[in-house]
Amino acid sequence: MLLYALTILVSAFLLFQVEPVIAKMILPWFGGSAAVWTTCLLFFQVVLLLGYLYAHLLIRFVSRRGQALVHIGLLFASLLVLPVVPGAGWKPSGTEDPTWRILLLLGATVGLPYFLLSTTGPLVQGWYARRFKGAVPYRLYALSNAGSMFALLSYPVLFEPVFATHQQAMGWSFGFAAFVLLCGATALVSRTGTDSGVLEEGEGQRPGAALYFFWIALPACASVLLLAITNHLSQNVAAIPFLWVLPLSLYLLSFILCFERSAWYHRGLFLRLLIVALGGMAYVLSEDFENASIKMLIPLLTAGLFVCSMVCHGELARLKPHPRFLTSYYVMISVGGALGGVLVGLMAPRLFQGYYELPAGLGGCALLVLLVLRRDPETSLSKGWKSPAGAVSAVLAAGFVIYLAVQTSQNDRDYNLKLRNFYGGLRITGEGGPSDPDAVRKLLHGTINHGTQFISRERRNWPTTYYGPESGVGLAIRERQEMGPMRVGVIGLGTGTLAAYGRAGDYYRFYEINPLVIELARTWFTYLGDSKAHVECALGDARLSLEREPQQAFDVLAVDAFSGDSIPVHLLTREAFALYRRHLAPGGVLAVHVSNKYLDLTPVVRMQADALGEPSMLLDTEDNDATGTFGATWVLISARQEFFAKPAIKAVAEEAEPKKGLRLWTDDYSNLFQILK
Repeated sequence: MLLYALTILVSAFLLFQVEPVIAKMILPWFGGSAAVWTTCLLFFQVVLLLGYLYAHLLIRFVSRRGQALVHIGLLFASLLVLPVVPGAGWKPSGTEDPTWRILLLLGATVGLPYFLLSTTGPLVQGWYARRFKGAVPYRLYALSNAGSMFALLSYPVLFEPVFATHQQAMGWSFGFAAFVLLCGATALVSRTGTDSGVLEEGEGQRPGAALYFFWIALPACASVLLLAITNHLSQNVAAIPFLWVLPLSLYLLSFILCFERSAWYHRGLFLRLLIVALGGMAYVLSEDFENASIKMLIPLLTAGLFVCSMVCHGELARLKPHPRFLTSYYVMISVGGALGGVLVGLMAPRLFQGYYELPAGLGGCALLVLLVLRRDPETSLSKGWKSPAGAVSAVLAAGFVIYLAVQTSQNDRDYNLKLRNFYGGLRITGEGGPSDPDAVRKLLHGTINHGTQFISRERRNWPTTYYGPESGVGLAIRERQEMGPMRVGVIGLGTGTLAAYGRAGDYYRFYEINPLVIELARTWFTYLGDSKAHVECALGDARLSLEREPQQAFDVLAVDAFSGDSIPVHLLTREAFALYRRHLAPGGVLAVHVSNKYLDLTPVVRMQADALGEPSMLLDTEDNDATGTFGATWVLISARQEFFAKPAIKAVAEEAEPKKGLRLWTDDYSNLFQILK
């Protein structure tokens, strides 16, 4: 058994180790969007399904010798695509839908190796069951998930902090080459054995349609919750591997526990915990929880995911068939996982105006568990919905679904407009009536205000929120205005608030990756249209746009690219700051917005300024309700010493504090785990 176990363990480790590696490598090309990880998960789940289907067909229709020859041939063919490093030709132009480009990129870069790794679990278990008559291989499935979880948990702790992404990809490629030899050896020894016994056609009761439904629906429900919760965390905390692998690890842990030993899933205990988990996660989605701390948000959502996954996978394990139907069972499980990925990764952004998949997943989980229990003769629900237990359970589940629907509707009631695409959900809301001088209109991305504008004609050109006259970027622009016409670059458009500073003869160039943001800034807000400066908007990722453009000679370049509360990491690397410096005029000012609830970005920017050999200062301001400005933290960098000597700046600026042990971020290395607050 050792050879089979080792092959499955190594394949599972490589299978899930490559996921954060490749996702982190391509994340900068697509604006650091949280949807990059969701799209990657969709790809991996679909390829996993193809791998399981391949294993099922190979075992069912090909002789043992033929299986070995076919699989060994594919294994050695996969070596031709190594190393798994995506080529620069896959970088987007900035105008197309990134989803399909990411899927094609992954297919060309890691598709065949990942496909073969995904076949290993069911294929090797099938070989094991055939070679050793009567052997039941389900514990090998638990071992597979254990290897997967170790790969995920070790990545942010052992690999990401130490190795650059290119080193990670090369190391993984060498590991895959070793796996090819190991799996090839397993295939060769599996040519011997018997085709009789546990896999004979006459043994085992054939599953019915209802069983096939639950084999798909239960993993689909868990998959939807996994992706929806990961999306929620990435949108509102940070698009970082730590917050990718934590939910996925707990999801896999539930697989391990449920399939390693049935005693781990104590139905009575976990059904009670499920009620608490569903209620807790529903509360997280309410307006009361919008300003919750990271210390509450992450534990509540991840613990809730674990409980829901334990129930879904525990009930799935209770429904496992005779080993004769082993590969069919695994195919259905992978169909369910892929279906969840398609629903969240492809359909939801195109069908929903908001992030409704999480409440939908919670409601679906409650109803699905009821159906599973109703089918089981061991439960009191099997007596029908008219029985006391059945009636109470049905009423509670229906009430929970209605509560979620009402809560979602209430959360949407104050919005004038809701839109969503690959880069996230946008909402327009307003406060105050037409005659109210304090009436405003807001643009929200996730839970974060991306711009507020007064509606009254007298005040609508006031720079508000993070960009007030006393803010870091406001002081930088006002200081430079004393010298005459100026050129200003802004990474991140929002509502276009900084255009309010524009004067005749000035040039303002905004870089924005989300076409919906440009559309809303031009139609719902007037900063761009009212500005006296010449204003242009460049669609696409700012890094890619700046790399293609000639030197812009900006007098002030503001970096303000928020996505929820997360920061696109590729805009804070050594290469990015070198690019900013190339586009600044001599003596120009680089203003970096580092306000963040969850991440301490100040020492990162300070370190980049030190690497450039230029001084940096921190400017922190407070809220001012009268002017509609928020407390904001900006770090200003400039080689012009007299800039920091200006009285208005010297009075409020302070030195940005470094962080001990922090390593300089590059395109090949970053670690947000170190700067979580």
